[in-house]
Amino acid sequence: MEDTKENTCRVLELFSGIGGMRMALEHAGKAFTIESAIDVNPIANAVYSHNFDGKTVRNGNILSLSGAKITKLNVNTILMSPPCQPFTRNGKFNDINDHRSDPFRHICDLLDKIPLVRFILMENVKGFEKSQACQMYKTRLEEAGFHYLEYILSPHQFGVPNTRHRYYCVAKRKGTEFKWKSEEIIVQQQGDHGAQQTSIGTVVEQHLPEPEPYALKSAALLKHLPLMDVCTPESTNSMCFTKAYTHYAEGTGSVFCPLSKEEFDKIYSRAMSVEDDDRKLAVLQELRVRYFTPREVARLMSFPEQFNFPDSVTNKQRYRLLGNSINVLVVGMLLQEL
Repeated sequence: MEDTKENTCRVLELFSGIGGMRMALEHAGKAFTIESAIDVNPIANAVYSHNFDGKTVRNGNILSLSGAKITKLNVNTILMSPPCQPFTRNGKFNDINDHRSDPFRHICDLLDKIPLVRFILMENVKGFEKSQACQMYKTRLEEAGFHYLEYILSPHQFGVPNTRHRYYCVAKRKGTEFKWKSEEIIVQQQGDHGAQQTSIGTVVEQHLPEPEPYALKSAALLKHLPLMDVCTPESTNSMCFTKAYTHYAEGTGSVFCPLSKEEFDKIYSRAMSVEDDDRKLAVLQELRVRYFTPREVARLMSFPEQFNFPDSVTNKQRYRLLGNSINVLVVGMLLQEL
């Protein structure tokens, strides 16, 4: 809930994307104002403006920020999800030598120049914790008078039928205590946040008005379906959705079959016993396997139902933006430290 009182969280969103951090604040029930949200992606900024106050988000280069500019904003909270590519296999694990890490390194250099900031939450891909960038960040936090907790968590631990392990670092000014304490990276949910595991059937749209754009093509059914993670309505988990979802068949997210697991196995087994590709394809098409829609992916990332995309944003762009975003529920839980 937004507020203008003095005891509110006055927030600077860096790498703000489509507003995941802002939605996490709402989920946490914290009083806040977004003083500024900054991202270099104009499409992400258009989605942010479409859903929230367009006056707070701006297309900007974080390298242009200074300690004085941040102090002038009078923020006490920074939320950020820097680019993860330098810390992934696809990014060749180039770490701080990757130019895409330059904005994050710049923020590290500013940590001792922002005395009004009391709380910082940073999210990144699992594996970041082993990077030089992570070690540099933690060193700079300590030098600037912060202490911190580290987490690796997945929404599946909170009852969401999706696995998306991410690294989180929650930092506070020294002298401000944490609700939980640990010298090690925390890998389990803390406190009474347990939730009953929900199924994929509660997330999917029952009647798609236009199912054709989401159906698997014939080539994908024949060549890639054996390697895909197929969810049915009773499934209680799905793979992490990446920005390449639907572009690459393998390792970018699960697909959905509206049949029961028993029915799927029966039809799939029958298809695998057929040698002729045309006949095999005909049997596989009985499965009605399709990609999850952007709306469904957003639900699996715990976005609120009122979130939506402008009509001008294509499905490919929607998947990319969602793949680069955060799980609102998990971050909302961590923001209870505010």
